[in-house]
Amino acid sequence: MNINFELYKVFYTVAKELSFSGAAKKLFVSQSAISQSISTLERELDSKLFTRTTKKVSLTIKGETLFHHVEPAVISILQGEKQLGEFDTLERGRLHIGVSDTICKYYLIDFLKDFHILYPNIELLITNRTSIECVSLLKKNLVDLIVTNLPNNELDSTFNVIETVSFQDVIIAPTIYDELNHRKIDFSELVHYPILLLDKQSSTTRFLQDTFSNLNLTLKPAIELGSIDLLVDMASIGLGITFIPDYVYLKSEQLFIVETHQKLQKRKLGIVTQAKTPLSKSSEAFIELITAD
Repeated sequence: MNINFELYKVFYTVAKELSFSGAAKKLFVSQSAISQSISTLERELDSKLFTRTTKKVSLTIKGETLFHHVEPAVISILQGEKQLGEFDTLERGRLHIGVSDTICKYYLIDFLKDFHILYPNIELLITNRTSIECVSLLKKNLVDLIVTNLPNNELDSTFNVIETVSFQDVIIAPTIYDELNHRKIDFSELVHYPILLLDKQSSTTRFLQDTFSNLNLTLKPAIELGSIDLLVDMASIGLGITFIPDYVYLKSEQLFIVETHQKLQKRKLGIVTQAKTPLSKSSEAFIELITAD
């Protein structure tokens, strides 16, 4: 089957806009040209891709299936076209980074500030997702690079990983659990207290649960939250014990660090890019800025 890419580009635009007139404006063509392109694609694929009424346009099941495959391909091609004009210069362009809110707030923010000062004409785009979700964004070419916790089980040989800094997870508890203070305890004692964790799909929670599972212990959360800051807030008001990176912890009258006989394995932060995708000058400059430290 030899279908013109422009038909897929039209299909992608209509699917994003859910409007034939909207797609026509986006592509600077007539609405009838959009309709003809979609009709041609449906005929070539022998599949109805859109349900059209007088009020709205929606994807059929087959249309949704095709869109799932077409979206990353079209985005990749369009980004490739755009990057060709930006590739060898830092005078203009764009850098799109995927990063979790914790890493962005407590680690990356100063680097972003310095990069913007050095290269003010480079547009910085930041997408906040969990470290695991960031890998998915990178796979789909929706971001140029990601900064993630390591290990990250979603990474494979199709990615380049540059390790930057090491960190240690610490266990913090509210003062109502003062019996845990000023002594070392075993992880087996810890699991009898209310545990506050990030969402189970986060790389941090997977790391912690794997660590405890290897000791034949179950780390069952009493509360699951979406951010490290919320974990700290909930622990501060006495709702339980939690785990946070050492670079996040600030001394507090409401919290203390729980000392344990077993030590959590140190983790790292890393910059990840697509192995087979050449880096733009802006990506290279950002990586150089971080790794220079």
